[in-house]
Amino acid sequence: MAATAEDGSATATRSGAASHRGGPLIVIEEHRLTTLQSGVRIVTEEMPSVRSVSLGFWIGTGSRGETDEQAGLSHLLEHLLFKGSEKYGSLEIDQIFDGMGAELNAGTGKETTSVYARVIDSHLETAFDVMADIVFRPLLNDVDSERAVILEEIAMYEDDPQEKVFDVLGEAVFGSHPLGRAIIGQASVVANTPVSEISRFHATRYAPENIVIAAAGAVSHERLVELAQSRMPAPGGEGAPEWPAAPTDAHARIRFEEKDTEQYHVCLGGVGISRHDDRRFALRVLDTIFGGTSSSRLFQEIRESRGLAYAVYSFTSYYEDSGQVGLYVGTRSENLGEAAAVVGTELARLQEEPATPDELTRAKENLKGRVLLALESTGARMNRLGSDVLADSPLLPLDEVVARIDAVTLDDLRALASELWSPERLSAAGIGPDEAAFRVALGAIEPALAKP
Repeated sequence: MAATAEDGSATATRSGAASHRGGPLIVIEEHRLTTLQSGVRIVTEEMPSVRSVSLGFWIGTGSRGETDEQAGLSHLLEHLLFKGSEKYGSLEIDQIFDGMGAELNAGTGKETTSVYARVIDSHLETAFDVMADIVFRPLLNDVDSERAVILEEIAMYEDDPQEKVFDVLGEAVFGSHPLGRAIIGQASVVANTPVSEISRFHATRYAPENIVIAAAGAVSHERLVELAQSRMPAPGGEGAPEWPAAPTDAHARIRFEEKDTEQYHVCLGGVGISRHDDRRFALRVLDTIFGGTSSSRLFQEIRESRGLAYAVYSFTSYYEDSGQVGLYVGTRSENLGEAAAVVGTELARLQEEPATPDELTRAKENLKGRVLLALESTGARMNRLGSDVLADSPLLPLDEVVARIDAVTLDDLRALASELWSPERLSAAGIGPDEAAFRVALGAIEPALAKP
């Protein structure tokens, strides 16, 4: 149910009972949401049984919102936040969080940037003051030294094919669209963008209406609102530009990078569904069965039964109006053909029989267990609050999440497998020593993929 608090915030109290093997489990969920006059949204969830608070600033900017000339500015800016602000120097920031026994961190994604920390409740005010200052008032000092750090990070990434192959797959799936571009950015942009352009990028992307402050744990909503009101900038500014719409086609593309590696690093994937699509619960169940756990089909058939790989799994990503499904396998040259053949067999099996009754039951229980276990973490709750509110996604009560997982049927899985995992619509990405061998192996999955 929802009510209006005295401060004008939208206050939601949610509770639900979920069953598990030990009997009924009652979980009380409560979150409160306030939008300040500046446009900043503040969302909290109080957990009276803990002494810690996970605090995060969520900003609606990432690689998707960048032009080719800006590719990497979200990531560069995230780094520069830690170089100092109007009130705090770089070393001082580190000393403050070290003195609290806490760690300040940040991350950049396709559509979001987050700055986050976990502190004990008595240090919340100090942590908030530092984090608000670096987010809203960075000095953008020592830019050249941080450019050099990121250029080293890009070089390290180029030397890690097991990581890079996922971005090669993104390019294969999304083509020239920004969703297909690496989050880390282009070295030329990182090295050469003037500070004035970085400052302008900050002013538009870090506008108050594009920011959510989320906290979970031993936190008072009213106190956090007071802190925010005292530290927020005035409303106004240009506002972040609109993102380009995601492509809706599913044309199969092949991308391969030749590199002298011990293994072939192989990904297959295609366009998925958005974070707002009600079928996302069924897709999570399907992913769990296909390659998301140690009892999944891919893991059992490729690793456990045949020893063809150490790492093999499937994955899903969700964006505002699109998504991605994919799988990864890393295998030596002599095992490449056999591993690809097993992938082809499992893809065909997924179409014919997406799940046995036992697999469906086990996957549902796995997902519900992970949801319940996540409730014990202030960080997981804060992440959920920040990412969902920033994306304007509903914060579903636990009992509804469990009910949607339980409602998934074999027909739901069959429809998704047919739509998203048909071999003819999949793109492929690889890094390894020989493209010709890579394409021959792909022919065991889908003959059209073997064509040069």
